[in-house]
Parts: sequence; structure tokens; C-alpha cells
Amino acid sequence: MNSKIPEDLMERAYQGKSTKEDALLLLEVPPFELFRFADELRDLAVGDTVTYVVNRNINFTSRCVGTCGFCAFRTNNGKVLSIEEIMEKVREAANANATEVCIQGGLLPDVGLDFYQGIAEAIKAEFPEMHIHSFSPMEVYHASRISEIPVKEALRRLKRSGLDTMPGTAAEILSDRVRKIICPSKLKTAEWVEVVRQAHAAGIPTTATMMYGHVETPEERIDHMLIIREIQKETGGITEFVPLPFMPYNNPVGEKMIREGRYATPGLEDLKIYAVSRVLFHGHVDNIQASWVKLGKKLAQFSLHCGTNDLGGTLMEESISRSAGACHGEMITVDELEWMIHGAGRIPKERTTLYRGVHELASGSARRIPSF
Repeated sequence: MNSKIPEDLMERAYQGKSTKEDALLLLEVPPFELFRFADELRDLAVGDTVTYVVNRNINFTSRCVGTCGFCAFRTNNGKVLSIEEIMEKVREAANANATEVCIQGGLLPDVGLDFYQGIAEAIKAEFPEMHIHSFSPMEVYHASRISEIPVKEALRRLKRSGLDTMPGTAAEILSDRVRKIICPSKLKTAEWVEVVRQAHAAGIPTTATMMYGHVETPEERIDHMLIIREIQKETGGITEFVPLPFMPYNNPVGEKMIREGRYATPGLEDLKIYAVSRVLFHGHVDNIQASWVKLGKKLAQFSLHCGTNDLGGTLMEESISRSAGACHGEMITVDELEWMIHGAGRIPKERTTLYRGVHELASGSARRIPSF
């Protein structure tokens, strides 16, 4: 079969040197040729194993001083969970064999770094083996300003208190043009990049996300991915890339889109984003995660043939996407995740946050065996 993807473009991809022009061209080739190529690169990078993590989301408050136009979760007077209330949720996660808790919340006007350190220290005191994957770059930036200390020092203190890794959220689209429209009070592109670089320098790995499908252009999506790739080339601290389609319901940005006759991104467009990210990140970030909450379970399963190799977490409690119109559930069981992965013809593997093996499903067997 003659491919419509130029050979020189494929060669650059194999070498980890794909360009912006390459990515834009790939968006125009027949979709299933793009998916086939991304699937080939996925196989070269990680083989047929598809990973997931048993975790719990804990959103400690919806109260927020931010003004993000895409947020349907923010309130002016939401409850702030106490440390003990947070710990009750952590205990439930531990009882469900979770290895990770992901803790994030709104930006509180008068709460500094001590609050975040207190959460981490309480968790580690009772569950020293629980991985704390928490506090977005925006939260760290905000808390450091409230506490009047440099971001570098804030990260050092959080690390000492038990923070293991950070979610690379608050990235949205790394374009100041876009950020001025959808989140004008949020940290700017260069500030987000600097927080993530400082986290890596402090020994705190991060994920990286991209929330797309609102006011950005295809070029700005590609630029976002290339910024992430440059960070990774410098620090090596990014564990995964997670494209997140924008949920347009119950928020001002989405309401304007809907009035203009534009809704959530079509599934085919989502799959093309996942595939192009696999091509751009080949040789740099091995793990491309599909969000079953955002995509739905069937499209997330199909994405495993379009370059993705991870289905994220069991979550136990998902609030933010649900408030913006996601209707695919708040949690998923390990059995269902593994069923989805098997249905895609792949091998399921439970992982830690840092992509080390926890358990592995024995081939042809329903029991789990230790992975070494």
C-alpha cells in the first residue's frame, strides 16, 4: 500500500525530530493512515502493554478566586475539606488498593503553602507508601505568592513534606493569546513552563496536559506540544502526555461556542490529536494517556489503536469534568479497564504513577501475578 505520508516525514518521526510542519501535514492525511503510523510508533516505544493506575481524585474545594471561562467547577462559597475529611477519603482509597491520590482544588484567597504541606504530611504520616500526585503548577504558583516565597522554595518544602509528583494541569493551551481569552488571571505560558522546570529540578516529576477544542488554532495545539517536548528534552521529568478535549457545558467559553453552533470536538478530531501527539513525542515522552472520562470508554478503547498506551486511573471520585458535562462516569473498576484493554487486543498492566509495574494480568488467566 502506498502511503500518503512522505518518507522523509516518517524518518524524522523515527528519529524524534518531527517538526511543526510535519504535524500540520499529518492532520491533513487520511485519518486511518495517520492512526496506522501512530500505532506503529506506539509499538516501537512501549509494545502492546496498556497501563492504568488505581487511584483516587480528591478535590478539596470548589471555592476559587480564579476567573477561568472554561471552568464549570468553580464556586464562590464552596466548602473546604478539613485535613481529617481529606484523610477519610485517603483511607477509602487505601482500602480499595489505590497506590495514588491526586489532590487538587480551587485557589483560596488567603491560604498559603502551609495548607498544602499539611495535607501531604498527614497522608505520609498514616500512609507512607501512598503516592501523592497533587497540586497543579497554578496551585503552587498561587500558594508561593500568598506565602511570599519563591516557587523554587515552595517546591522544595512540598517535596520535603511528601509531595511525590505533580499533575501537569493548568496548562490549557500554552499560548498567551489563548490564555488571555479563556483564563486571563492564570499564570502565563512562561510562568507555567518555569514552575514545571523548577519542579523537575527539585526532583518532582510531572505529567503534561493539553486542554484543546475551544478558541485555539491547530497551529497553537502543535506549538503547545512542542513546548512540552522542549521541556522534556531539557529535564526528562515528564511521565506522560494527556490531551484533554474541552467540555463545553455549564461554562462561559462553552456557552458562547454552543451559541455559535460549535460543540465538543468530534471523535475523529480527538483521535487525530492523540495520534499526532504520539508522532511528535516519539523518542521523548513514551506514554500518551487517553481520558476515558472525557472521551467515553469506547472511544478511549479505540484510541489504543491510534497511538495511546495508557487509560489513566480508576479515579473513584471525578468532579471537575462531570460538572462541565462529561457523562461517562466518576469511576471505573480494574476489571472493566482490563476488559476494555483486552477488547482492544492489548495486554493490561497496573502501574504506579511513575510507570513501574504493580501487577500484571497473566496471559489467558483472570488472576494477577506480581511484576518484577
